[in-house]
Amino acid sequence: MIQDLHSHTYYSFCGENTPESILDAAIAGGIEMFGISDHQYGVAGYRPSTEFHDRAAYLVDYQRAVDRYLAHMTLLKEKYAGRIQMRCGLEVATLNEPYLVLPPEVDISGYDYCLLEHIDNPNTYAPDLFAFAARCGCSRVGIAHTDLFAHMEQRNENPAEFLRRMAEQGIFWEMNVTYDSIHQYREHAYVKAFMLDERQQALVRESGVCLSVGFDGHRVQDYRPDRVADACRAIEQMGIPLVFAE
Repeated sequence: MIQDLHSHTYYSFCGENTPESILDAAIAGGIEMFGISDHQYGVAGYRPSTEFHDRAAYLVDYQRAVDRYLAHMTLLKEKYAGRIQMRCGLEVATLNEPYLVLPPEVDISGYDYCLLEHIDNPNTYAPDLFAFAARCGCSRVGIAHTDLFAHMEQRNENPAEFLRRMAEQGIFWEMNVTYDSIHQYREHAYVKAFMLDERQQALVRESGVCLSVGFDGHRVQDYRPDRVADACRAIEQMGIPLVFAE
């Protein structure tokens, strides 16, 4: 299964393209499963000042925005059925900044999955991964572009136990293979390390945790489906399941 579950459209303020254009690029690149996962604060309109004027109106507006986005993605899933398997995702920021916080009252459980970013940042408002994943309510929750083993070490967690809890709760770990202009063509060191570290691979395999692959694309002209395919094949050779393909 060649999958890419991390991509951004013009719904994200950092994204540029229509959902259709990135889906077409994925199909042309041989991707079999593709997830669109715009930033939740971008989808909601990036309007922090509204909250301070009328909290109730802010929450209604926020909920409507994430529901409209999901409805749009669901229509695209139906439109592209037979050409590519599409998943409807959302990237959720966990930095403790007013405009980034996902209001606890907002329901995102209807999404196929969500990706959590910043969980390893000291300024996260979601230090308990498992509690926040449960709050999101999606059937699958992923950890985006994070050195998970460094995070576990920093928190003095037992890797086997932590990974087992992730597997039990359906939390997967993303191998982020971005290489584009938005990220200044930087690669994630944790991905390179994992691909060579048989001990880390064994711990993940034995725990039952699934992995995902994401290019984290923001500009269709930068898209590198070959990097996605190479990572997916390498993971399959390790005997580790990819999420939604297990």
